[in-house]
Amino acid sequence: MRRSPRDNAISQATISRRGLMLGGLQAAMVVTLTLRMRAMQLERADEYRLLAEGNSVKIRLLPPARGLIHDRNGVLLAGNEQNYRVTITREDAGDVDLVLARLRRLIALGNDEAAEIADELHRRSPNSPITVAERLSWEEFARIAVNAPALPGVTPEVGLSRLYPRGPDFAHVVGYVGAVSDYDLSKIEDPDPVLRIPRFQLGKTGVEAKLEEMLRGKAGTRRVEVNSGGREMRELSREEGTPGANVQLTVDYRLQNYALQRLGDESAAAVVIDCRSGDLLALSSAPAFDPNLFVRGISTRDYRALQDDDHRPLADKSVQGLYPPGSTFKMVSALAALEAGVIGLDDTVYCPGHLEVGGRKFHCWRRAGHGHLNLTQSLEQSCDVFYYDISQKVGIDRIAEMARKLGLGTRHDLPLSAVAQGIAPDKAWKRERYDTDWLIGDTLNASIGQGYVLASPLQLAVMTARLASGREIVPRVVRSIDGVEVPNPEAAPLDIKPEHLAAVRRGMDMVVNSARGTAKGAKIMLAEMRMAGKTGTSQVRNISAAERARGVISNADLPWERRDHALFVCYAPVDNPRYAVALVVEHGGGGSAVAAPIARDILLFALHGGLPPLSAYPSSQRWRIENERRDLDLVDPGLKPDTTPSRA
Repeated sequence: MRRSPRDNAISQATISRRGLMLGGLQAAMVVTLTLRMRAMQLERADEYRLLAEGNSVKIRLLPPARGLIHDRNGVLLAGNEQNYRVTITREDAGDVDLVLARLRRLIALGNDEAAEIADELHRRSPNSPITVAERLSWEEFARIAVNAPALPGVTPEVGLSRLYPRGPDFAHVVGYVGAVSDYDLSKIEDPDPVLRIPRFQLGKTGVEAKLEEMLRGKAGTRRVEVNSGGREMRELSREEGTPGANVQLTVDYRLQNYALQRLGDESAAAVVIDCRSGDLLALSSAPAFDPNLFVRGISTRDYRALQDDDHRPLADKSVQGLYPPGSTFKMVSALAALEAGVIGLDDTVYCPGHLEVGGRKFHCWRRAGHGHLNLTQSLEQSCDVFYYDISQKVGIDRIAEMARKLGLGTRHDLPLSAVAQGIAPDKAWKRERYDTDWLIGDTLNASIGQGYVLASPLQLAVMTARLASGREIVPRVVRSIDGVEVPNPEAAPLDIKPEHLAAVRRGMDMVVNSARGTAKGAKIMLAEMRMAGKTGTSQVRNISAAERARGVISNADLPWERRDHALFVCYAPVDNPRYAVALVVEHGGGGSAVAAPIARDILLFALHGGLPPLSAYPSSQRWRIENERRDLDLVDPGLKPDTTPSRA
């Protein structure tokens, strides 16, 4: 049927409108695309160029050189050595198993190591490099570099690794570094990206850990072009990082080496402190270990041997170890009583060999007693009954206050691992700790450094330096950072009457230099190095009444772990104190027989700046001392200090 002209007109108009709309839409799309292309090619060209480069350009972090650690003389204690290593990136490697198989033909790589690497590759991000091997020889390194085309994703690198040239001597003070672990990262709120560099080394203990951020430095970057196989073609740019700060410690490498050798096979610790500045010249804990083992990845066997050793070589006994101070605490009780006015300088106490309080006998170490003694004599002969008596008059709170004034029961702020606070107990402390009242027996035990009282060798050294100098000596172990001296304000005078300090010093002088002194065998014969000190023997077991009745078992007849601790604190010269020493020998027996001679020798070495002449020793000991010296393997006295310039 033929359509009317009117219908044809309407149809043509509809088609024209639709065509117009379609054409408009097409035009709009062309304009939009044109504008978009213009924006991409002109306005955002740099942005998209970078995105495109991301497919062929990789940004690599450059680990900074770790800061060096020196002793007070400039001798290197912790440095860096060149380390050839190889890494692999899963994203670039493709078939990881095939690449590892090829790599194993070039370097020694055991089945367990290969399995561990493969496991780590699948746990980590695909673009995160994993260290396959390090400390390669030059020949191994060169073989990998030559075969690089057949090893996609594998990168041979030259880096730095930590080195401790003094070995065990400073294992506890300097500490050691190790590869960053997932546990390390979990403890850091916002980890530095440099910590994710494969096998990057982080401070684990000692100064290395406490000054980690300072020693670490800032990472640099390098832009490298890689091909489709992940192989680096060329380096486009490089921005070096900032090396870590160089740190100089207060310790003396010769004295530290001698102190450790003098401690020998004992489980022991010695601390030497400057009575004027508070500088710690030696912090020796025996036995020690080689920190280089941890840097290189210690074996399970070696680590288990260290853990299972009953002498605890991994523990830093000098600052972490807590011991009953025994009679080395008697100066604290004496000063508390003098300052409180409950005893005068000439007052005496009668010692029959024990003191009975509340139906219980508290024994003196000398079963027959000491008779009448004044304060200086009580220190000279280390009478226990004297302190039982005066402690009841002065009370534990004043004794604890004096202990804290002398540096006990205080955590000293040092960049060392697990510095112990110790315990200077009082009534409030026992109520808080045990929810029970303080007893008079607790006071008597505390007065002679037993019971709840605990102190570290560091704290005992600080106490001795404060007694010797009459000032609030504060210990320090960092001397300078990048050549800039760490401020060391002059110590304020102790709030103790000078005449009371003088009385205690006279007693300590008599301990060593009088005929009745408990440490007379450790006397220094040179007048200019005259030494004062105090012996201590702290029990680690209870002695029953029955055992006392039949005779106390000697230390020599007891198993090692049940023997008494041996302690000695000392300073010299008496008239112008320069150095103080605190020494603890775990389960060593008597302080006078075991600890005092060792501490005397260490103090002599510090005063003389090396081995003193034999004339410094009593004539009866010189033959033995001369023979003992033949067994020493001291560091080269001609070793020159490191002269690496600082960045200050």
